[in-house]
Amino acid sequence: MKLLITGANGFVGKNLQVHLNEMPDVSFKCYTRENHVSELKSMLQDVDAVIHLAGVNRPQHEQEFQEGNADLTQALADSVRSVSKEQKRRIPILYSSSIQAERDNPYGRSKKAAEDILRKLYGETQNPVYIYRLANVFGKWCKPNYNSMVATFCHNIARDLPIQINDEKAQVQLVYVDDVIEALLKIAFKAITAIRNKKPAPVSGLKLAGPVHTKTVGDIAKHIQAFKNSRETLITERVGTYFKRKLYSTYVSYLPTDKFTYTVPKYGDERGVFVEMLKTPDSGQFSFFTAHPGITRGGHYHHTKTEKFLVIKGKASFKFRHVVTNEFYELFTDGDNPEIVETVPGWSHDITNIGNEEMVVMLWANEIFDREKPDTYASPVLNNTEQTKK
Repeated sequence: MKLLITGANGFVGKNLQVHLNEMPDVSFKCYTRENHVSELKSMLQDVDAVIHLAGVNRPQHEQEFQEGNADLTQALADSVRSVSKEQKRRIPILYSSSIQAERDNPYGRSKKAAEDILRKLYGETQNPVYIYRLANVFGKWCKPNYNSMVATFCHNIARDLPIQINDEKAQVQLVYVDDVIEALLKIAFKAITAIRNKKPAPVSGLKLAGPVHTKTVGDIAKHIQAFKNSRETLITERVGTYFKRKLYSTYVSYLPTDKFTYTVPKYGDERGVFVEMLKTPDSGQFSFFTAHPGITRGGHYHHTKTEKFLVIKGKASFKFRHVVTNEFYELFTDGDNPEIVETVPGWSHDITNIGNEEMVVMLWANEIFDREKPDTYASPVLNNTEQTKK
């Protein structure tokens, strides 16, 4: 399959190019500001579909709205009409319009005019046309301090620069760039395949480009600030799913290279060191510790807290004792054979480095450590012989 991308060097276009480069059976051509409308017809000769991203949203002169949105789209439609007639084939067009097309302003009117031009093309030729009225698109590589609030907030907060909020309660509609690209390519590939197989293409008209997230300006700013603050508190936002996953990924993409890393506190004594890495609101925390040869750590039990240990370097002996029955259990593990060891409520436990080198152990606890309610009670673990003597 071969695509023509207009506006290929823009925010969405750059992301789209990267996605297409990952697909071995897809190639593409790029129409950019360096090209002239007179080149469109020749560029369309061997393409299967057009993803029309080119447009103007912040011109110096109002007339540029008409030229960059409606007039360019008219030139594209005319070129597609001509090539389709000459080659007796259809060339689907997927157009990135805007929710502003519903509004009576210069930008909105120019986007609506472009939509109407494409609808007319479809009405006259049945050439498939798919119009995506995009909300505010956010994601990596969007230009800050231009027309994206999210990009500006991410860029400035990552650099300790101030942000300006006029109305915290103002609502905005957002759509993530990868969702947009997924939606565009899904329909493009379906349309191309249908045309090749001489079957009906997906129905032309308005299409949805991924889920639209409606958020307040204040909430977005708070989330992004919390992402930044997590380096100090070590408490992460819930960034694994849905909107916050996308927003966090966007924020991280704006970090300057000198902020790709950050330090965390390290606590050390004669036994080794202890370092906390990450804390979550509802899924515990992650840390690691070291122990010198012969050193034992632990010697306590919990009522509710649970933990998972993973020795990643060295050799370890884990000992357990039931705090009521005194039942004893011992196991051995090492870094060459990854094995998770769980602590069990009501069992006192400890870990001893039985090797000749420093031992390194990853640790997950199901809750953030609370000094006011640590749920940790000292209770040495005795081996079978010591327990019998007792």
